[in-house]
Amino acid sequence: MAETWSPQEDGLCQILQLLKESQSPDNATQRAVQQKLEELNKYPDFNNYLIFVLTKLTSEDEPTRSLSGLILKNNVRAHFHKFPATVADFIRSECLSAIGDPSPLIRATVGILITTISSRGELANWPELLPKLCQMLDSQDYNVCEGAFGALQKICEDSSEILDSDALNRPLNILIPKFLQFFQHSSSKIRSHALACVNQFIMSRTQALMIHIDAFLQGLMHLAADDDAEVRKNVCRALVMLLDVRMDRLVPHMHNIIEYMLGRTQDANETVALEACEFWLSLADQPICKEVLNPHLARLVPVLVKGMRYSEIDIILLKGDVEEDEMIPDREQDIRPRFHKSRTHTLHREGAESGRPANADGEIPEDDEDLEDGDEDDGMDSDSALSDWNLRKCSAAALDVLANVFKDDLLPVLLPILKETLFHADWEIKESGILALGAIAEGCMTGMVSHLPELVPFLINCLSEKKALVRAITCWTLSRYAHWVVGQPHDQYLKPLMTELLKRILDGNKRVQEAACSAFATLEEEACTELVPYLGFILETLVYAFSKYQHKNLLILYDAIGTLADSVGHHLNKPDYINLLMPPLITKWNVLKDEDKDLFPLLECLSSVATALQSGFLPYCEPVFRHVLNAVQRPLTVFITTTPPPPSRTTRFSSFTRMWAPTTSPNQRSNIGNGIDGLPLNDSITDLVKIQIGNLCEGMVEQMVECVSGELTTSGITTSFFYFLFSLAFLKLINMMILGYEMHNYIPLFLNQLIAIINRPNTPKTLLENTAITLGRLGFVCPHDVAPHLQQFAQRWCMSLRNIRDNEEKDSAFRGMCNMIAVNPGGIVHDFIFFCDAVASWVSPRPDLKEQFVKILQGFKSQVGDDGWKRFTDQFPPPLRERMSQQYGV
Repeated sequence: MAETWSPQEDGLCQILQLLKESQSPDNATQRAVQQKLEELNKYPDFNNYLIFVLTKLTSEDEPTRSLSGLILKNNVRAHFHKFPATVADFIRSECLSAIGDPSPLIRATVGILITTISSRGELANWPELLPKLCQMLDSQDYNVCEGAFGALQKICEDSSEILDSDALNRPLNILIPKFLQFFQHSSSKIRSHALACVNQFIMSRTQALMIHIDAFLQGLMHLAADDDAEVRKNVCRALVMLLDVRMDRLVPHMHNIIEYMLGRTQDANETVALEACEFWLSLADQPICKEVLNPHLARLVPVLVKGMRYSEIDIILLKGDVEEDEMIPDREQDIRPRFHKSRTHTLHREGAESGRPANADGEIPEDDEDLEDGDEDDGMDSDSALSDWNLRKCSAAALDVLANVFKDDLLPVLLPILKETLFHADWEIKESGILALGAIAEGCMTGMVSHLPELVPFLINCLSEKKALVRAITCWTLSRYAHWVVGQPHDQYLKPLMTELLKRILDGNKRVQEAACSAFATLEEEACTELVPYLGFILETLVYAFSKYQHKNLLILYDAIGTLADSVGHHLNKPDYINLLMPPLITKWNVLKDEDKDLFPLLECLSSVATALQSGFLPYCEPVFRHVLNAVQRPLTVFITTTPPPPSRTTRFSSFTRMWAPTTSPNQRSNIGNGIDGLPLNDSITDLVKIQIGNLCEGMVEQMVECVSGELTTSGITTSFFYFLFSLAFLKLINMMILGYEMHNYIPLFLNQLIAIINRPNTPKTLLENTAITLGRLGFVCPHDVAPHLQQFAQRWCMSLRNIRDNEEKDSAFRGMCNMIAVNPGGIVHDFIFFCDAVASWVSPRPDLKEQFVKILQGFKSQVGDDGWKRFTDQFPPPLRERMSQQYGV
């Protein structure tokens, strides 16, 4: 095929012209090009032209040739299985012929194209690819060797599992030894490729690598002092992964490895320093950490604190010289969905008790939910360069975890550094000291207590610093010590802190507004009803912030208001407070469209406010319920009446169920009375639920299950929507107190779907929590129906609810779990450690609920005996073991 096909001159000119136009900055031109590309995709040999331009048309400039290859890559990704065999063969042949192109850009593009074909499941249909690439590694032509290695590295990254499978006769048995030979190649690029290829197989403990582990370690030692930054980066990455996989092989060399990593953490190349800094995070998870790191601590801690400073480029990107920007509207691209994809190491311990972790820039990271499109960056920072994991954040995280390892033994090393940095004249150094002080808050709290009477007033004064970045980080650090502040005399610490934080909520700098709102939400959770005397002042500030905040910070403000409502509860139900708070919230609610992405965070806020206000929320129920009903009814009607369901934009509905929370808890039903039953919308909601559930369950069970499992991806009706429908029915029936026989009839229709949702991989965090709460409530009213299925969801249930704060929803869900365990104790045995962890997450359970916990724990202990219980609790992390002993006496 490669020798018989040749392009027509007119067709080639047309495609070249299209490629040129596609590089135009004009949006209209780009749209026209896109439309033309879609038309050309109807012609099979269009892809022949694209590969021809990439590999053969050397008279064209490299960007145009590369663009042709990238367009072809997209076509391969979307349609390769539809390509005629002759076209597919031609593309494969041309790729192999161009792997050694003189241009690095073209070689890289060809490599991307090869791995895209491979990742489409085509490795098995391209048997000559790996042998050919392996053979090319020995070429005397550098371009051929480097091009083959580049392609192999991409294949190793994208297809690592199949390379170690019987389906391909385990090619890694040949490739791994081959890669190791190139660790001493004269070209740094080749050395880097070889090491990067091997690194792909460390975490999977691939046998082909493990049998050569000694040769691999020897090669790493040879590369450790490499002049090339990319090679050093890959050496550091390999050592970090080997800590988890083959610690036994590293222990004899640990002193030298630590010395090496100390040097690399200070590497002039920041990407190398970042990879090396990850080492301290991984080492902190190892049992030998304290023993092996103690002799090096005095040198490591200063390095980490220095790494926490903002760099010059950081300050530029953060607009650190701009002190007031509250009048500048947010760009829409800055307001990312509030869903977070966590990386391996984060400041995971921060805010563990409060449920509001914060990152090293003092911001709230997003919920760790999966994203609809999977392409969003981490974090809410509008500056993409700083929203990613960087040396500053990694250094702060490392100090945090090491503080948890060494506890107060860290302070003799750190306190002199803090004394120097906290009072330094340069604001960048002072800011890094404040960050360090916050990072050690959890691990070194006992030792820090004696210093806090001096440090907390100092930090409160820092809230008035000239530099916005200093004010912002100070908000975060103070939030880390909020628990201590709340336990002290109010006039001495709490009132000054609250007053200054509220001022910062109204700061002229948007970053400070965000940090202050986040910090105040943490203070709210710690103080709870201690804030009741100051509610008027607090609400006046939060309501005034509505008039100051741009779009992005409004979402943070909703969180702060919702947290306040959760924290003070019914104390918010006073006419003056209601008249102050509700008008701006309802105004925001009424202007949102059904598909607006802000509907979700505002609804979360309103549901917390409704729970707190109880009967005081009744005057506002109608507009809220009507909006919810409209938002639900429209896509539901489309789904019911359309076959197949049409694509539509995803709308998240999972938190709509919480609007019925005020009547869910047995402790609150009497406070509401029957007021909610008189709503004009009540019959509409009930009719909607009954009619649509009947339709779905009788006629669309198969589609429902497919949607729950994620198979109907084009329906536009997501799992969140179906969960909303289920929970709406369940919670409505529970809240209307139809608790007995009628609920019993509904359970068989929905229980399997709820279990499927809670066990589904990558289910959004909020959806998991709401599903778990619904399962718990079902177990509360009908334990004999749900308990037989307990083993199918117990582990995920416990993991979902361990991270939410004490509240009515959690209370009712755990009561249901206790009821189910009483009916089917065997259903929790396999996952009892997860139940213990979930129970330990409670700060202050109600006495009768705590009594149920003790009864279950003591019952399990008596069943296994003292020796069995000791063996069981020996598996607990030390904090869990300590908490279970202190709280529950087991």
